[in-house]
Amino acid sequence: MYHLIRKILFRRDPEEVHYWAMSKLQFAYRNTVLRTWMRKKFNYQNASLERNLWGIRFPNPVGLAAGFDKDARWIDELSCLGFGFVEIGTVTPLAQPGNPKPRLFRLPADKAVINRMGFNNEGAAAAAERLRKPRAKIIVGGNIGKNKDTPNELAIDDYEKAFKALYDVVDYFVVNVSSPNTPGLRALQDKEPLTKILTRLQVLNTQLGKNRPILLKIAPDLTNEQLDDIVELVTDTNIQGVVATNTTIERGGLVTEESAITDIGAGGLSGKPLTKRATDVVRYIHENSGGKIKIIAAGGIFTAQDAQEKLDAGASLVQVYTGFIYEGPAIASNICKGLSK
Repeated sequence: MYHLIRKILFRRDPEEVHYWAMSKLQFAYRNTVLRTWMRKKFNYQNASLERNLWGIRFPNPVGLAAGFDKDARWIDELSCLGFGFVEIGTVTPLAQPGNPKPRLFRLPADKAVINRMGFNNEGAAAAAERLRKPRAKIIVGGNIGKNKDTPNELAIDDYEKAFKALYDVVDYFVVNVSSPNTPGLRALQDKEPLTKILTRLQVLNTQLGKNRPILLKIAPDLTNEQLDDIVELVTDTNIQGVVATNTTIERGGLVTEESAITDIGAGGLSGKPLTKRATDVVRYIHENSGGKIKIIAAGGIFTAQDAQEKLDAGASLVQVYTGFIYEGPAIASNICKGLSK
């Protein structure tokens, strides 16, 4: 059924469809009968799916990646769709509009998406205020970044501000220095500036008293030497793990015509073309850390088989985003059913 609906939805602008679809999900959630039906249909429970990491019990290993619910608007609604956790953001200290539209593009022939959203969000205070209100019981991660106009030499202050704002309302943090859509951001993946950011957050984490798990989101485009630096850095700063991976700036091997890709222009590519590279990064970090680094895998996960490959490579949890767009609201349930078998 969803595949028929998808054909209609894919005729409209992707960003408009996103907000339209979520408004319909909000409407359904407000109806007691529909809310009960959604929970029954999309929430698959099995004890074999439970994961315990960092003192947190995840009911299943399938989460929704950052970028979908940037401002924590739809936590209740998304909790009905069977996700084991939801990651909000990327959240910046101050609100910002992001990059000019259009900035989100589908590549149906490749089951992929290119985006250059640019951390459009209402700011950390607004997200925190929503999360303080009574809401569904679901694990929420906070993905944090710097504002576009903040120079890299002051980026550490932005991460600290966002960290403080969300500290009491999220279950774990992800430090995003790997988006290709904020100018200069990926330079913060270099060892020296990244060590300073993570060290500062760890000190702050201890001072604030709850010791929230801190993870680092990395790009799929890093070399093995850079990944070695990441393994060393994670170990030295004693953060709790990594999210592998963000979107890629590579365009090789796509089915979509090159002229169409050129017309779209800059942005991060996600979806099926990223599947293998993301798995390779997960495996490399897992093997070269001796399995000591916990990994949330993201990149090209559409099916239970995709998820299992990431888990077999060394991931503890997985996240979907582009797969959600192509597979629809049953994706978490379908993956969980497949994993449990």
